[in-house]
Amino acid sequence: MRFTTPLSAAALLLLNNSGVLAQTSSGVFNVLAMNVAGLPAFLNGNDVPGDKTVNAETIGAKLSANKIDVAHLQEDFNYHAAIYKTNTHPHRTPTSGGVPFGSGLNTVSNFPWVDFRRIKWSKCSDASQSDCLTPKGFTFMRISIAPGVYADFYNLHADAGVEPGDLDARNSNINQVADYINTWSKGNAVIVYGDFNSRYTRTGDTAIRGLLNNGLNDAWLEAFFRNTVPSQPSCGNPAADNLCEVVDKVFYRAGPLLNLQAESFNYDGARFLQPNGNILTDHNPVFVNFTWSASTKLRQSVLSGGTGGTGWFNDATTLANIAKPKASTLTFSGGSRLDSVSIRLTDGTTTFKHGGNGGTASTLSLAANEYWTEAELCRGVRNSSTRNFYIQAVTSTGRTVAAGTATNDCSKFAAPSGWQIVGFLGQSGDEVDQLGFIYAPR
Repeated sequence: MRFTTPLSAAALLLLNNSGVLAQTSSGVFNVLAMNVAGLPAFLNGNDVPGDKTVNAETIGAKLSANKIDVAHLQEDFNYHAAIYKTNTHPHRTPTSGGVPFGSGLNTVSNFPWVDFRRIKWSKCSDASQSDCLTPKGFTFMRISIAPGVYADFYNLHADAGVEPGDLDARNSNINQVADYINTWSKGNAVIVYGDFNSRYTRTGDTAIRGLLNNGLNDAWLEAFFRNTVPSQPSCGNPAADNLCEVVDKVFYRAGPLLNLQAESFNYDGARFLQPNGNILTDHNPVFVNFTWSASTKLRQSVLSGGTGGTGWFNDATTLANIAKPKASTLTFSGGSRLDSVSIRLTDGTTTFKHGGNGGTASTLSLAANEYWTEAELCRGVRNSSTRNFYIQAVTSTGRTVAAGTATNDCSKFAAPSGWQIVGFLGQSGDEVDQLGFIYAPR
């Protein structure tokens, strides 16, 4: 992954030479969902005029020219190279292959990410279309909108068709994404968008309504229908207005670390046309502008380490409900590597522990007027997987506690002025694969 992309001035978080986060409190970005009709022409022409390779090159160029920050593409199969030939986004997912090998899901972004995964649907249906021909599914990526500001982005292409088998598979697909969000996006802001192949007017499409009941907002419903589910006709292509319904949707939620709000929604077909005015794809691209702002109660550091482990943890969900969290005891365990980290708060009931049960423990009890303010993490590689090998904590009085084995690949972290470290987030299993820190005001 590349992390050298300049970010917009409105969204910058800068690390100064001491490792302190100098935070801009808010920013803006936009997203686009676009099914690019990339099936081979002999399989499906998609009723799109023109040569598919030329159309793909036009799509790639327009994604850049229209200044899309994060575009999720579906059906990006056999014309993928043509899209990337003309596209200039600095961060782009590698193709998983054309038909029948790839999922057709790719992302081009102005922002880097720290994790990227492809997940295949557990159920598919060929009842009315050949949805089992390719390993369709969804992708997950944790995008760094700015250093220390993360949101989890999901791209999906659900099963098509209206036969009972199609409806069953599609509802299973969307529920599978919801389950993944509950496991891997705890405490995080989330944006999930793509080709849902679902309509609110179709009674068998129940799973998208379930997303609304699972804490996610539909940007279209929010923008035009006050979050109530309407009965709207299907859109033409390009859509005449934003009040009709398409199967491509954008859902999102904020989190305790990041306030997130969809500010505008638009079917963006008019900006994605061939030079002669014809459409480039049989789907209306869906465009949403977002604003974000950092929480005034909790912030997070950048993440250190790799993306292994058996699960994601985020103490922010609990910390958000504690009025004035403060560390009372720090306990780190390690040997050759960092096995676990633990922090006990002064409320007497809250303890966060992440990692395994190995290693030798080191403990530090903090005084009433003493705060955990700085940390150092060192990384290394074990069994081809990057993880954290060492941690050291430094308090406001200069006392320290450490565990694990230091390497030559280390980073220092410091709470912003007037803040303290009160929790963790990251990924772990028997050891601490990935780790970041959560800050709260003193």
